[in-house]
Amino acid sequence: MHKKAPRKNNVILHILWIGLLTGTLDGLAALMLNYKIHPAVIFKFIASAVFGKAAFKGGAEMVVAGVVFHYLIAILFTNAFYLLYPFFKKVLKNVYLIALLYGTTAWLIMNLVVIPITQKAFPVIKAQVILMGIAILFVCLGLPIALIADRHLKEGKFNIEPKR
Repeated sequence: MHKKAPRKNNVILHILWIGLLTGTLDGLAALMLNYKIHPAVIFKFIASAVFGKAAFKGGAEMVVAGVVFHYLIAILFTNAFYLLYPFFKKVLKNVYLIALLYGTTAWLIMNLVVIPITQKAFPVIKAQVILMGIAILFVCLGLPIALIADRHLKEGKFNIEPKR
């Protein structure tokens, strides 16, 4: 019987796969949380960060743009958190604490930086909304990234150092 050669670990593919996973989980959570709002409106809101109010007047192209931007944001957060995982693991040790830190950081960046800049308004935020948002990002973003990165670290798949 012929053994397969071990696959070369590819951090970029890990990040893309995890980004698609976290983007899907977060998107589904947004749709469920806002079930009274048509899904097209949710993704047009995301597209409006780039296209302004014209996004809400657009059709399917704006929905697609919103979905693309949503996944791009998820992949960017995944990239940063995945690559920072070994550092946080050394400092904090606990994968669930790291996941909570990731979810909280993502919420803070999106709600206190990205949305105010792109929507040109500071959102009114209530304690319940903050806690729900952080909980969603903990479950949909922080946990998957931290758990997968932790497994990759333990399995030696976390190969981010350049080869010499």
